Amino acid sequence: MRILNRVALILTIIGGINWGLVGIFKFDLVAWIFSGQDSVLARIIYTLVGLSALWCISLLFNNRMIED
Repeated sequence: MRILNRVALILTIIGGINWGLVGIFKFDLVAWIFSGQDSVLARIIYTLVGLSALWCISLLFNNRMIED
C-alpha cells in the first residue's frame, strides 16, 4: 500500500506541475511530450493523474502518519 501511495503522490505532483505550466505559460507539457492532448498516451497520463488525485483524497483521512 505504501508504494501505491507514493506512485499516486508522484503522479499528482506531475499533474500539479503540468497545470502550473498551463496556467502560467499556456504550455501543456504532457501534450507536448505525447504529440497533442488527443493522443492515446496523453489521455492515459491524464487519466492516471486524475485517478491518483482521487486516491490522494483518501490519504487526507488516513489516521496513520505516512512512513518512509
